[in-house]
Amino acid sequence: MSKTSQRQLGESDSPIEDELEETFRRTISEGTQRLHRSWHEILVTGFFGGTEVAMGVLAYLSVLHATGNQLLAGLAFSIGFLALLLGRSELFTEGFLVPVTTVAAKRASLGQLFKLWGGTLAANLVGGWLIMWLIMAGFPKLHAQTVESAAHFATAPPSVETISLGLLGGMVITLMTRMQHGTDSVPGKIAAAVAGAFLLAGLQMFHSILDSLLIFGAFFTGDAPFGYLDWLGWFGYTVVANIAGGLILVTLLRLLRSKDRLEEERADADAE
Repeated sequence: MSKTSQRQLGESDSPIEDELEETFRRTISEGTQRLHRSWHEILVTGFFGGTEVAMGVLAYLSVLHATGNQLLAGLAFSIGFLALLLGRSELFTEGFLVPVTTVAAKRASLGQLFKLWGGTLAANLVGGWLIMWLIMAGFPKLHAQTVESAAHFATAPPSVETISLGLLGGMVITLMTRMQHGTDSVPGKIAAAVAGAFLLAGLQMFHSILDSLLIFGAFFTGDAPFGYLDWLGWFGYTVVANIAGGLILVTLLRLLRSKDRLEEERADADAE
C-alpha cells in the first residue's frame, strides 16, 4: 500500500492540512496536463497569452496617458491577467510553480518543462509583438507615453536595483499563481490577478514579457532611442532574474512546505 493510501486511511488532517492537500493534488493534476501538451498546443496557448497581455498593456498605457498615475495604470493592466485567467492561455512566467512542482513530483520530465518554457516564451513574444504593432498603428496618441514607459526598462543596465526588481517581478507573478491555485473561488482568483497586476505594473517591477511588449511598442513608433540589441541585453538579465525570483522566493519554499506530500507523490510515481 502506498503512503498516499495510508494517509487516506489514517486520521483526518486538520482543515488547513486538508486544504493544502487538495491544493497540492490540484497543482499536480494541472501541471501534468500542461506539461504533456503537444508543440501545437503550447504555441497556440502561448500566442494567445501574449496577445492578452498586450491588451493589458493597452489599458495600462491609456490610463497612464490620461492620468499620469502609475498605480491606476497598474490596476488597469489587470485586464491582461484577467484575460489570461478566464481565457486559460499561458504566460511564460506563470510556469515557475505548477510545472516545476509537477516535475519535482516525477509526474513529468525536465525536457517537458523546458519545452513548455521555451515554446511559451517564444509564442508570448510573437503574439505580443503583433498586437503591439496594431496598438501603435491604431493609437498614435499613445506613442510618446509608450516610448517614455519603455525607456525605463530598455535603457536600464544591470545593477543591484534592476536585478532586485527582476527578482521581485518573478516572485510576484509566481505568488499570484500560488494564490489562484489556493482557492476554488472565482472572485478569489480575480482578486489575485488584480493584486498581481497592481504590484507588477503599478510599481514598475521588471517583467520579461510585459516590459518587452512596451519596448516593442516603442520600436513601432519610430521614435525609440534604443533598438533590439538594447532590448536583448535587458531581456537577458531580466528573464534570469524572473526565473530565480519565482523559483527561489516562492516555489522552493512551497516545495519545502509540501515535502511530505512531494515524497509520497514521488514514491507513487516510482511504483507505477
